[in-house]
Amino acid sequence: MSNETPGGGPKSAYELAMERLKKRDADAGIETRPVTDAQKAAIAEIRNYYEAKLAETQVLYESNRLKATDLAGLEAIEQEYRRERERLTSERDRKVEKARTA
Repeated sequence: MSNETPGGGPKSAYELAMERLKKRDADAGIETRPVTDAQKAAIAEIRNYYEAKLAETQVLYESNRLKATDLAGLEAIEQEYRRERERLTSERDRKVEKARTA
C-alpha cells in the first residue's frame, strides 16, 4: 500500500481509508462484486415502486389528517402513518439488498 497515487501525488485521507477498508474486508474473506446492469435495473425498479408507495401514503396521511376531528384521532393517524412508512422503507431496503446479492 503506497502513499502515492498513480499520478505521483500523495493520496487523500479518503483514498487511504478506502484502501484500509478494502484490506480489512479482504482479510475477513468478504468478497466485493460489482453490481451488474440487470441488478441496477432491478434496484431502480424497486426504488421507483416504493417511492410511489411512499408518496401515496403521504397523500393519504395528509387527507386523513385534515379530516381528524380530535387530538386522539390525529395521534392515531400519525402513528399509523409512521408505521406504514417504516414498513415500506424496511421492505424496500430488504428487496434492494436481495436484488444486489442475486
